[in-house]
Amino acid sequence: MSAAVRGAGGRTHTGLPGCRLLGAAAILAFAVIAFTPAVEWLAMRYAEPARIERADAIVVLGGAFGPGEWLDASSLNRLVEGMRLYRRGLAPLLVLSGGTPRVGPPEPEIRARLARDLGIPDSAILPVLGARTTYDESLRVSAALRPRGVRSILLVTAPLHLVRARTVFERAGFAVRPAPAPEVPLDAESVAGRLAVARVLAQEVLGWLYYHVVGYA
Repeated sequence: MSAAVRGAGGRTHTGLPGCRLLGAAAILAFAVIAFTPAVEWLAMRYAEPARIERADAIVVLGGAFGPGEWLDASSLNRLVEGMRLYRRGLAPLLVLSGGTPRVGPPEPEIRARLARDLGIPDSAILPVLGARTTYDESLRVSAALRPRGVRSILLVTAPLHLVRARTVFERAGFAVRPAPAPEVPLDAESVAGRLAVARVLAQEVLGWLYYHVVGYA
């Protein structure tokens, strides 16, 4: 069957020019992302800047983890930054959030065990279990901290994720001091690095838009 479609007046229409334009636009977009600093510039301006001040608690958001008590780089980076802030005396309580797998211990418990092994007092660690999303984390952390009179928090997560996370935790009633824990280098110098930044940036912008549409932030 011919790809051309004959319309009114005998004119022949084809989808080829449109496909070529879309293809050219996709190639141009890839070239801009991969071979220019444009995506780095956007990411650095989107990322939440640090505001490290004393607070009532340090809240470390969950990262990725797998079976066998395995924490990925994002989860470890956030935990290390939270412990570093605690060691600086910026808050008396280290709150560890995260998910619970179908099999095996929850992420907050794995992190709490590691924090204790590295010298953080057990009395200063508060695991908050069961969250599946950033919004879930804000609800569960709020329920755990309100009875303790916590009003201000140092919020630890990735710089791009902090934009969405900050608004969610502020809506939950906290005064938020952003404490970014870098994961993907925003000043990438390779094609692979720029593509990774573009993927995370797109994911976070879409997540931020979704949260605003549904009223989470």
